[in-house]
Amino acid sequence: MEPWTLALIEACARAAHECNRAFCLATGDTSQPPWEDAPEWQRSSALAGVRGALYGATPEQSHEGWLAEKRATGWVYGPTKDPAAKTHPCMVPYDDLPVAQRMKDHLFLAVVLATAEACQAAGV
Repeated sequence: MEPWTLALIEACARAAHECNRAFCLATGDTSQPPWEDAPEWQRSSALAGVRGALYGATPEQSHEGWLAEKRATGWVYGPTKDPAAKTHPCMVPYDDLPVAQRMKDHLFLAVVLATAEACQAAGV
């Protein structure tokens, strides 16, 4: 049993997803839909990332967890993100990611932890 409520985990996933989406838009990537429109695979991936963050994952560990989840569901490296073909340019070791992509891992973790703290303070 997890020490966090499903409501807290979902709140963290939504916040991190929307922050990630805003970051992507700021860098010219319009591929991220709002949380409400995100496909189930994307939501599940965010929820798994939140759990890792709450258990203390580093940005590198977070990326490795993301890679493992993607590989397990059939994703491979490709020059562009294509959900239908299950290709993604970030299917590389953390140290090989572009700086902006590594920053997304840091941002994801920071948003999750800040949201979790706020939710716990609010009794969620």
